[in-house]
Formats: sequence, structure tokens, C-alpha cells
Amino acid sequence: MPEGGIGVAGSSAKKFRTSMFGFKRADVNAYLEHVIREFDQRLKEREEENSQLKNELNELRAKYEQLSRDAESLMKDKEKIAGALLQAQEKAEAILQDAKDYALKEKMRLDQLLESEKEKIVDIKLDLKQLKSNIAEILSRYENQVDEMITNIEEREKYYKPEQDEYNNEDGYQDETRDEHEHVNMEEDCAG
Repeated sequence: MPEGGIGVAGSSAKKFRTSMFGFKRADVNAYLEHVIREFDQRLKEREEENSQLKNELNELRAKYEQLSRDAESLMKDKEKIAGALLQAQEKAEAILQDAKDYALKEKMRLDQLLESEKEKIVDIKLDLKQLKSNIAEILSRYENQVDEMITNIEEREKYYKPEQDEYNNEDGYQDETRDEHEHVNMEEDCAG
């Protein structure tokens, strides 16, 4: 260190020359200007860094807010989808239950209809059996009546059967007037 001066600790290691009443004013002023310039430079750098950090912070805040909005929107969409799925599931269950109820009612209706048709078939079978019995009875009566008629006709033929020669004329043909007379007599007997 030179004689007659004081060194100031710092980056530039400034030395002040002494004067009669202390340090030389020009050296102090020059040093102060230098310190102020360095301070201004560092302050400017810090302000730029601070500005850059503020910009980054603002960008990060904007990104955070956007992500927050997106997350909120996704949550709302998720809730809507969950609600829609729940409604769809409830609706599907209701439709399925309605279908089961309808199928059960339809089965009961068809079972009743089947039972009714079975009863009708039983009634028809009974009617047919009765009808068959009635027809058999009617046929039996008609058969008996026909048998009686045949028997009556055969018995009457015995009474009205003249000798074969009486019916034949001299040409060998049966007398038509006699046949007509016997035919009329037989019709009267059948009617009576």
C-alpha cells in the first residue's frame, strides 16, 4: 500500500489519496461515481432478472390458472358423464324392470288365455261327444225305422204278391197298370 493513502476494500480496490483535510475529493467523487455506476449496473441486472422472474411467474400463474380451469372443466365433465351414466343405468334398470313386468303380465294373460282355450276345448269335446251320441241315437232310430219299413214292405209284399202268371200278359210282360196300383198302395201304407 502506498504511503499517504487508505485502501478501500472492494472489487476494484480503490485507493484514496490524502489531502489536507482528509481524502481528496476528486478520488472520493470518482469512486462514488464508480460505485454508483456499478450499483446502477447491478440494480439494472437485478431489475432485469426480477422482471424476467416476474414474467416467468406470470406465465406460470397463467399456466396454473389455465390448468386449474381445465381441471375444473374436466371435473365438471366427469361429473356430467358420471351423472349421465348413472341416469342411463337407472333408465336401463327401469326399462329392464318394465320389460320383466310386461313379460310377467303377458305370461299371466297367456296362461289365462291358454286355460280358457283348454276349457273351451273340453267343452267342445263334451259337445262333440254329446253330438256324436245324439247322431248315433238318431241314426239308430232311423235305422230302426228303415228296418221297420223294410219289414212292413216285405210283409205287405207277401199279401200283395199274386201269382206270377197273373202279372204277365199274353206277351210275357208285366201289366203296368197293376204295378202302378201296387206302388200307390205301398206309398199309402208307408205314410200310414
